[in-house]
Amino acid sequence: MNLSFNIAERGEGSFGLLAILRWVMVVIFVSFGMQKFTLQSAQGIVQFISNSPFVSWLSVFGLRGEAYVLGVTELGIAVLLAAGAFSPILSAIGALMGVITFAVTWSFFFTTPGVVKWTLSTDPMAWNLAGEFLFKDIVLLCVCLVLLLASLPRSIVRSRSG
Repeated sequence: MNLSFNIAERGEGSFGLLAILRWVMVVIFVSFGMQKFTLQSAQGIVQFISNSPFVSWLSVFGLRGEAYVLGVTELGIAVLLAAGAFSPILSAIGALMGVITFAVTWSFFFTTPGVVKWTLSTDPMAWNLAGEFLFKDIVLLCVCLVLLLASLPRSIVRSRSG
């Protein structure tokens, strides 16, 4: 059984286009990570963190500390994704960490009170600005998932050609 990992964009055919996704995700993680070092960002994410069953424990670091932990994590993911362009295992690890990150942030859509108002009215799923902010994370989650699947060994993901 072949368990060698792959650099996502080095597969045959259209896999080369995954390089665009990788470098866009690097830019996104760098920008998100840098933002976490500002007071405004720390204040903006506290509502999500405090209501999350996955990351509420970060509150032990205080308002700024929890944002710093997330910022360092996001910058670390950016480094892993960038290094993943050259190292198959780092390609998979960076993409997996991206998937986890966006799965957690996507969960905020459901765990943060008041973000979504479910009704049987003409607008069955109305969300506020926080909900609009979080909704994009489903796309970023999928981008990281594509990078992860393309990085996994062929024996795990049979549809990968090459």
